[in-house]
Amino acid sequence: MLKTLLANVDGMVYRRRLDSEWTMEFVSQGCQRVTGHQPADLLLNRRVAYDELTLPDDRLWVREAIRCAVAEFRAFDLEYRIVHADGGVRWVWERGTGVIDVEGRPIALEGLIQDITKRKSAETALREAERRYHGLFDNAIEGIFRTTVEGNYLDANPALAHIYGFGSPQELMVSLQDIGRQLYVDPQRRDEFMRIVKARGSVTGFESQVYRKNGDVIWISENARVVISEDGRPLAYEGTVEDITERRLYQTRIEHQANYDTLTGLANRSLLQDRLEQALLTATSFGTRIAVAFVDLDRFKFINDSLGHHVGDELLKEVAARLQSCVRDCDTVARLGGDEFVLLINGHSGPESVRQTMECMLAAVAQPWTVEQGEFDVSCSIGVALHPEDGEEARTLLKHADSAMYRAKDSGRNNFQFFTRELNTLMTERLEMESHLRRALDRQQFVLCYQPRIDLDGGRIVAAEALLRWRIPQRGTITPQRFIALAEETGLIVPIGKWVLQTACAQNKAWQDEGLPPIVVSVNVSARQFRQENIVSTVAEVLRDTGLEARYLELELTESMVMHDAPQLVAMLDELKQLGVLIAVDDFGTGYSSLSYLKRFPVDRLKIDRSFVEHIASDADDATIVRTIIALGHNLGLKVVAEGVESDEQLRFLRSNLCDEAQGFLISRPVSHRVLRRMFTTRSKRDLRA
Repeated sequence: MLKTLLANVDGMVYRRRLDSEWTMEFVSQGCQRVTGHQPADLLLNRRVAYDELTLPDDRLWVREAIRCAVAEFRAFDLEYRIVHADGGVRWVWERGTGVIDVEGRPIALEGLIQDITKRKSAETALREAERRYHGLFDNAIEGIFRTTVEGNYLDANPALAHIYGFGSPQELMVSLQDIGRQLYVDPQRRDEFMRIVKARGSVTGFESQVYRKNGDVIWISENARVVISEDGRPLAYEGTVEDITERRLYQTRIEHQANYDTLTGLANRSLLQDRLEQALLTATSFGTRIAVAFVDLDRFKFINDSLGHHVGDELLKEVAARLQSCVRDCDTVARLGGDEFVLLINGHSGPESVRQTMECMLAAVAQPWTVEQGEFDVSCSIGVALHPEDGEEARTLLKHADSAMYRAKDSGRNNFQFFTRELNTLMTERLEMESHLRRALDRQQFVLCYQPRIDLDGGRIVAAEALLRWRIPQRGTITPQRFIALAEETGLIVPIGKWVLQTACAQNKAWQDEGLPPIVVSVNVSARQFRQENIVSTVAEVLRDTGLEARYLELELTESMVMHDAPQLVAMLDELKQLGVLIAVDDFGTGYSSLSYLKRFPVDRLKIDRSFVEHIASDADDATIVRTIIALGHNLGLKVVAEGVESDEQLRFLRSNLCDEAQGFLISRPVSHRVLRRMFTTRSKRDLRA
């Protein structure tokens, strides 16, 4: 029975003498399962001594540990390695005690040896798993945490400490004793976090603003789950934290770029549309009133192109600030693009309050604007549409405000106009005119008239100004005053201007080919034409195509176009002069007081504006101005031309004051090229002066 019991023991039961070889006196059947050897092989150390099976690295300390235990009369409990009969290494656990004789001397060892290789492998795997876990935990780039339900940290990794600005996880856990109040900028976010976790068991992508140790505020995103006890109670929260501050800042920048104007920081077209739609919903629901104002700067293109786009940008930013200073926080100022602004006024009390706001804006914008280039007077034109009187949809209100703004420009600029039904009719006509204007060139509806200019010394025709006329079948002739401004706004003035230049040069060459005395043909160049980078090449191309010599072409620029010494303008004029083209300053005297540009630009002629010529025979001031302009021009070596001459008294005054040339109804109204040709051949000098 004892033999059977010992055979069934999980392990090897033994008894060893404490002699020099530790001779094995008894070995149970479990010997084969532990060592791979038969019990008879180990008994009395016949074939192998058990001590020799112990791995050499473990043999000495195992013997020493057993000797100490026996000497101290206590049991020993050891884990070490042996070499199995198959050559493999096994882990064994040995527990035993010393046997003493009647005199109390240790004479033998008795104990049990078990194979614990599987357990040791499991423990090794567990330690490796723990090592990997701690490696991941400590080296993770995301913060990892475990907290109590009440909000105290149980564990945290270095990444979390770094995110929150602490030197170590231990410092973080000691410092943050109340997460909700100490960490979250809005403590209610912690309450919301806990509510979601309790309701769902987990939370994903929970974004909040939190404080770092130094007080900085950052954005984080949390993923977490609740740890539940066996009886269903929440024990803790565990999860990860990611610093998303950079992403949120980028997202904010993208959203800002999508909704705000980059230059001025005002709302853009998209945000304006959204706010206008929301304002309309509120107005419809609660009966409040809104107004939409369309604001356009006067003469902005001139400043932008003559002084440079960087100066124009500074003006736009200044105007944006001035407009914002005139409205409330609940109102919106938006920039649609270029120099166009829109104001959305919410909850106004009526037209009178809107009127006061518009007057405030006109005054604010009109304040002198000082930059390095000088001081400038800026103004704007404003159109206003009211809800619900002028429309109930966003698109309608914007359209009607835009129409009213054009009415303000037509009314002399620097004013505001409310939308009216009559104005709607006028804008419809304007759109119809624009549609016809776009097809006028293709339909060959433009013609040129020529107004001759005479030499006051001899009375002969020395030049002719080409003047554009637009003739529409069944509608008659449309004067330039009605369509030139529209052509400027739409950009159609560029192709139309080239046609005028081409036609006038070709006609002048045709007159010369017919044997008529050579004269100069004068062509007005608009500001928009002159801003084209290819104006010089266009003129050169026209001269080449028509065969006209450059000295018989004169380009007229208004004084306001050439008042500023813009490098680009100087370069263009110099290139035109190199071609041999003449340059005249039209409407002279109506521009600015500074005349320094006359020294800088290669100008050939000054054309005195008709407003000064009209009363030279009766108004002493006008007479003085005209004499001064003539003297100024001659002192600078320039020819002087008087425009709008309509009486003999004017003609005599100009002759007596040595004006060089004259042009006006007294000499001739604008005529066709055929009539002007006849004037060369059939009329006398006296006719030309009468």
